[in-house]
Amino acid sequence: MKESKGDRLFNGFNISILILVCIVTVFPLYYVFAVSFTSPSEYLQKQGFVLFPEHWTMKSYQYLLSTSAFKDASLVSIFLATVGTFLSLMVTSAISYGLSRKRLQGRRLFQLLILITILFSPGIIPPYLLVRDLGLINSIWSLILPVLTSGWYVILMKSFFDSIPVELEEAGMIDGCNDAGIFFRIILPLSLPALAAFGLFYAVSYWNTFFNAILYINDNTKWPLQLVLRNMLIESSTSMGGSAAMEMRSEEQIPGQTLKMAAVVIATLPIIVVYPFLQKHFDKGVMLGSVKG
Repeated sequence: MKESKGDRLFNGFNISILILVCIVTVFPLYYVFAVSFTSPSEYLQKQGFVLFPEHWTMKSYQYLLSTSAFKDASLVSIFLATVGTFLSLMVTSAISYGLSRKRLQGRRLFQLLILITILFSPGIIPPYLLVRDLGLINSIWSLILPVLTSGWYVILMKSFFDSIPVELEEAGMIDGCNDAGIFFRIILPLSLPALAAFGLFYAVSYWNTFFNAILYINDNTKWPLQLVLRNMLIESSTSMGGSAAMEMRSEEQIPGQTLKMAAVVIATLPIIVVYPFLQKHFDKGVMLGSVKG
C-alpha cells in the first residue's frame, strides 16, 4: 500500500520519539560505563564529565575486586541469586502444580488463602517479628525464606500447569510413576518456558536484595552487593561500609565517582549476561496464561 503524506509524517514522528527515548535511556548507561574505565588523572582533569576517555584503565575494577568487603558482598549476592532462585522455583512450581490438579482436597481454600496474601500486605513489623522469633536475624537465610515464593507467581504458574493435558499424567501412572515421578519427569521438563521466565524474575529480585538486608542483617560482612553499593553512593568517602576504608588507599588516589560507576557496572553485569541465554524461553513464558481456550 502506498503511504499517504499523513502516514509518513506520523511514522516519522514515531521514529523521532523512539530515537529520543532510546538516547535518553542509553546515555546514562554509557556514561556510567565510560566513567568506570576512565583513568583517575583524566577524570580529575576533566572535572568529572567524561564521555570518550582518552586513556582506558581497569584500575577502578581492580580496586573494588581487591577489597574483602566487595568480595564478601559479591559472594553473598551470588549465593542469594543461585540458591534462592532454585528454592523459589521448586516451592512455587510445587504449590502451583498441586493447585492445578482438581483431585487436591481443599484446593479452593488454598487458592483463597493465596489470593488474600496478594490483596493484603502485612507491612514491615509482622515479618520482622517472625524472622526474629525464628532466630534468623543476621542470617543469610533471612533474605531467602521470607520471600521464598509469591502468591502472584503461584497463580500465574498455576495457569500454565492448567494447560498441560491430564492424559500425560495418566500415561505416567500407567508406566509406574508416582506423583513425585510425574512432577519431576513429566511436568517440569514441559515447563521450561515458565521456569525460565519466573527464574529470571526471582534471580533479579534476589540479586537486587536491599531493603530486607537493611532490616535483618547487622553484620556488614553478610551484606549483599546492593547494600554495599548503596553505602558507596550515599557516602562522600568510599568507605565500603567502614571495614574496607583502609583497603581503599593506594599510591594513586582513585576518585570515588569512578569506583561507584565501576560498582554499578559489576552489580548490573550478571543479569545482563544471563538474560540472552533465557530469552528464547522468557518470550514464551511471559505469555503463559494470556490466552485461555
